[in-house]
Amino acid sequence: QLVESGGGSVQVGGSLRLSCVASVDTIGRYCMGWFRQIPDKEREGVAGIESDGSTSYADSVKGRFTISVDKAKNTLYLQMNSLKPEDTAMYFCAADVTRAYLCGSWSGYNYWGQGTQVTVS
Repeated sequence: QLVESGGGSVQVGGSLRLSCVASVDTIGRYCMGWFRQIPDKEREGVAGIESDGSTSYADSVKGRFTISVDKAKNTLYLQMNSLKPEDTAMYFCAADVTRAYLCGSWSGYNYWGQGTQVTVS
């Protein structure tokens, strides 16, 4: 089970940090990622992190978002800075327990959280 938190409303240029707590020992062992979705659009990959800590980002968020993990807390984070209105979306935490690398390949994630809304205005 994956449970996200940290969403909310923020002004343009502001920051938010999303958290995702995993109920089982997945953090740091498998691919973990953040995705986002707006109504009537496909879900898109935002950031992924591999078991060795290597990260991947969508071009639209490079230099602004940072994905990280705290293995001791079994928690995944997404630090979002310099937020733009186009970052407004429902953000989902995800895991792919079939692989630990190439986590920037967005297909194949097989466990999902319930989502947390981020609104930038």
